[in-house]
Amino acid sequence: MLIHPDRLFPAEPSVRDVARRLYDRVRDLPIISPHGHTDPRWYAEDEPFPDPAALFVIPDHYIFRMLYSQGVRLEDLGIPTKDGSAVERDPRQIWRRFAAHYHLFRGTPTRAWLDHAFATLFGFTERLSAANADAYYDRIDAALRTPEFRPRALFERFGIEAIATTESPLDPLKHHETIRQSGWKGRVVTAYRPDPVVDPEFEGFRQNLVRFGEITGCDTSTWNGYLEAHRVRRAFFRTYGATSTDHGHPTARTANLSQADAEALFRRVSTGDAGPEHAELFRAQMLTEMAAMSVEDGMVMQIHPGSLRNHNEALFRRFGRDMGADIPSQTDYVRALKPLLGRFGNEPNLTVIVFTLDETSYSRELAPLAGHYPALKLGPAWWFFDAPEGMRRFRELTTETAGFYNTVGFNDDTRAYLSIPARHDVARRVDCAYLAGLVVTHRLDEDEAHEVAYDLAYRLAKEAYKL
Repeated sequence: MLIHPDRLFPAEPSVRDVARRLYDRVRDLPIISPHGHTDPRWYAEDEPFPDPAALFVIPDHYIFRMLYSQGVRLEDLGIPTKDGSAVERDPRQIWRRFAAHYHLFRGTPTRAWLDHAFATLFGFTERLSAANADAYYDRIDAALRTPEFRPRALFERFGIEAIATTESPLDPLKHHETIRQSGWKGRVVTAYRPDPVVDPEFEGFRQNLVRFGEITGCDTSTWNGYLEAHRVRRAFFRTYGATSTDHGHPTARTANLSQADAEALFRRVSTGDAGPEHAELFRAQMLTEMAAMSVEDGMVMQIHPGSLRNHNEALFRRFGRDMGADIPSQTDYVRALKPLLGRFGNEPNLTVIVFTLDETSYSRELAPLAGHYPALKLGPAWWFFDAPEGMRRFRELTTETAGFYNTVGFNDDTRAYLSIPARHDVARRVDCAYLAGLVVTHRLDEDEAHEVAYDLAYRLAKEAYKL
């Protein structure tokens, strides 16, 4: 047995029995995936995935960062370089290297997600290893050549009701247009991620501003023209189903500058006359500006702060962004969010969803803030804490102050397509285990626990993200 039916449930029999009953009611609910990084081209073209390595290894930084930490070169895993220099092209060799190092994932959520996919989609009962690497490869490769394993068929098999991809304002959204024209009924929407034209430290920022102006027809050399370009582009994204924006800033800092000061700051960053403090202040001001636009157009705002991105500079220079070198940093929320919340925190029609990589802020800052401001909600445990213990700690440290209903359920935030049902299954099991503990300690009646389990698995995400 590769995956046990009672995995992640409590060991104590009476608690486990309650967890089983709760889980049985939510296990097959549709999946709402309101934030993630799957490639919209998959759904647009509906072509077969090329091979097991291209499906499991190459796009998933959870996998290749672990292998890299143990001395496996990214080139040997087929990860493309920025300059197009040679990397391993044989998918079977890539798979064999992955299989030979599968023991590195013992005890990690990645192992749980992978075993779930191997067992439920391909029928494996034996753990992956160097000895059976080719057998695994051959069975998966054969399956990928069948219609049942094309992206749209998997979308329907997974029970996905809605999924959001994430695109830059500079993206033409051609794949979303192809999906629309195809007549396929799967709901794939986009989300507005303005970092390339909001972060002065983003590579090519000044050139991005020029392109931003060309796309929108707005004068992005001026502050008011720049803001209008965002409004134009947000409206365009909404025509492709966007209900949310997403902001991956180094910190949660916000600002509320006067018009004159904001104009002066924009002149600095747009002409290259800006240092790190100016860049940070501009990002801070733009979070508040994005909140103002969300009040206008109703888009849900997501803030993903506290990640020192591309920490490994050599890796960034050779391979680019998102190579598994985003490292958590200590994050302040109480003071950082005060300018934004002072202006918009009491808006009943605004939803700002805050994520964190700093667990120490859960009970000290985030839960009290979300437990007070109507506009603020807590996103689920994210990135390094998207794991059974991380999810459990999140519930323990936030529920007592913010309750369940100032959170937004679960989202999988993934590039790894086949891990989506596995991740949602883990979240549902962990939440049911937590709720079972409340039931047996007589802090929650079981009928209430069933309602909360449903809400956490389905309703809260659907309603928070307006899906």
